[in-house]
Amino acid sequence: MTNFAKPSQCSRLLLAAGLTAGVLLSAASAAAAVDPVNKNRSGVALKGYDPVAYFKEQKPVQGSAQFIHEWMGARWQFASAENRDTFAASPSRYAPQFGGYCAWAVSQGYTADVDPEAWRIVDGKLYLNYSKRVQKKWEQDVLKRIEEANKNWPMLHRAKPR
Repeated sequence: MTNFAKPSQCSRLLLAAGLTAGVLLSAASAAAAVDPVNKNRSGVALKGYDPVAYFKEQKPVQGSAQFIHEWMGARWQFASAENRDTFAASPSRYAPQFGGYCAWAVSQGYTADVDPEAWRIVDGKLYLNYSKRVQKKWEQDVLKRIEEANKNWPMLHRAKPR
């Protein structure tokens, strides 16, 4: 004689299995979460480029270790004391979106490093991409990619330690 579970028992078993799988996926996502700011091994954000220069000069400009501001657990470098002070007064206005990770990658549900030369300002916000080739894919539907990335970003990064 075969032993079959009653329908209500099956439902409970399936629910328990689903909840367990959900907890495991959440734990895996949390373990894979990245720092809120993309930085190198020395803790420098944006590969040392000046985030304010993208807005003021409309081009990437290498920053200097002489002009540094600490923010969000990273060291940001600037081409001048003026740019450093501008950033310090309003860092979220000048910092790249998605912590300086590739906007295309975040729109796809993962993170990737960036090429500071592959950038674009959209609605007053700085977005970076892994490469100029990837940037071309991202630019095929920028607003949709930004919307998708905004949905994905909270699950991809971990909160800044306090």
